[in-house]
Amino acid sequence: MLKGKISPSLMCADVTQIREVLDTFSKCKIEYLHVDVMDGVFVPNLMLSDTTMRQIRKLTDIPFDYHLMITSPEDKISWFDLKEGDVMTIHYESTPHVQRALAKIKASGAKAGLALNPATPLCNIEYLLDDIDLLLIMTVNPGFAGQKIVSATLEKIKEAREYLDRKGYENVMLEVDGCVSYENAKIMREKGADLFVAGTSSIFRQDRTLKEGIDGLRKVIE
Repeated sequence: MLKGKISPSLMCADVTQIREVLDTFSKCKIEYLHVDVMDGVFVPNLMLSDTTMRQIRKLTDIPFDYHLMITSPEDKISWFDLKEGDVMTIHYESTPHVQRALAKIKASGAKAGLALNPATPLCNIEYLLDDIDLLLIMTVNPGFAGQKIVSATLEKIKEAREYLDRKGYENVMLEVDGCVSYENAKIMREKGADLFVAGTSSIFRQDRTLKEGIDGLRKVIE
């Protein structure tokens, strides 16, 4: 199992205090910033444009963890200012040209990730293992924060980690996204998750400071 890491969801942050939020992330040694990109087509929501992220890039050196919830991502990868150390994840369900999209991400110098919706079988990654650095298991249906976890995905996390290890891909990160509460994160970690997308269920909760939220999640996953 790889070291547990946190990727806070920027769509849950208070944009009026973004400098303070990013400063707290830096002080807490956050590993990635989760960037939800939505087009209103693949998911029924809009979020975080390439222009917005170019502005935020000027304020932090924390690597970006792009999560493209958009149709035909292979045509839009070049829109983003990808840097070495960034991750860009596409959805298996978003394009018939999955391998092409992953190859374009790798050619940019970033790490390539593949996301699976809750109902998408794990077997679909079989011929893509050489193309990915990260596998994202969606534990809710994508598009909105604050959803209830799809309970069947907890076992899917376990099966994914075992599958990757069995195939010789122990270094492929296993990310989880959706209702990553302290309680769920503990189970997800036990099942084999490495990278945790943190939102309103944990670090952005209203009953504690951002630092308290991060410290609480860090304790659970370490």
